[in-house]
Amino acid sequence: MFDIHTINRNDTKGMDTIMNREELKGLIQGVSCAVPTPFDNNFRLDLDKVSELTEWWVENGLGTNEAPIKVASAWGEGPSLNDNEWPELLNTVVKTAGSGANVMCGLKMKDTVNTIYDAKKAQDLGANGLQIDLPAFHSPNQDDYVRYYTDISDAIDIGIMIYNTYWFGCPPITADTMLRLQDAEHVVAVKWNQPVDSDYDTMTEFSHIFNVIDNSGDNVRCHKNGGRGIVSAFVAVNPQYELEIWRLLEEQRYDEAQAKSDKLHNAVGKFKPKTESGGYRLVKGMMEAIGRPAGLNRPPTLSSEPDDIVQLKNILKDLNWI
Repeated sequence: MFDIHTINRNDTKGMDTIMNREELKGLIQGVSCAVPTPFDNNFRLDLDKVSELTEWWVENGLGTNEAPIKVASAWGEGPSLNDNEWPELLNTVVKTAGSGANVMCGLKMKDTVNTIYDAKKAQDLGANGLQIDLPAFHSPNQDDYVRYYTDISDAIDIGIMIYNTYWFGCPPITADTMLRLQDAEHVVAVKWNQPVDSDYDTMTEFSHIFNVIDNSGDNVRCHKNGGRGIVSAFVAVNPQYELEIWRLLEEQRYDEAQAKSDKLHNAVGKFKPKTESGGYRLVKGMMEAIGRPAGLNRPPTLSSEPDDIVQLKNILKDLNWI
């Protein structure tokens, strides 16, 4: 019978220097920068565009220890990438960003065995950290979460950010479970949100151990609770705007940080696309509006129409982003 514990970190190339949790926490904090994945007019991965945009993102402050570039995440259409594409994407971003750049990779939901294979592949390609969803399709309980993330942690040398994706039909990870994971050395962060009937502030029970990255939109509350990062849907469009919000939080200038965040979300909230379609349209439409197109969306999500781009340009002009 296959033994999960035979897949250990000795089977992987690993990092030049093995980091402990505190060192890895320094790589998964600040602004979580999910970037879009460019596709061409035939919906194929456009690696030339990936390189072009990566250069621009790095020039504008991404890929640092306060702003890791995160590829193949949900916002980056990661679930739409096949198992040949996401490594090509990651490899291109790592090589283009250059030595010393901080790059993370989102992994799709799989079983423990295949997640470990993907995690080791991402590590070998140069990722400094991984975003790993809850294994929702296995109808997991809290004990399953402990085994799942501990087994992955034991197999790799890079950091893991747990993505608390309870909205896919599984229970949210709890504070008690996070505390049970404190011996899983490579679990260093959690992307935190809770259902409306749960207590968001239970994060204070473990925020001294793990970096808590706010995924609720309540960045100030998270930071006051000891949180160490925020999620941005729009950092790929204007990196410095979102980085300034994080710096204001770090300086505890909370009213200014909240006002800057509210200004952005109130402006974007005015966007009313002519053709409604969910998914990943908004950020790619914004990228096109600023003159940095990231290509089409893969179906069934529709790409933005010309009228949408005009509307987005006006919104971004009001924000002084154009």
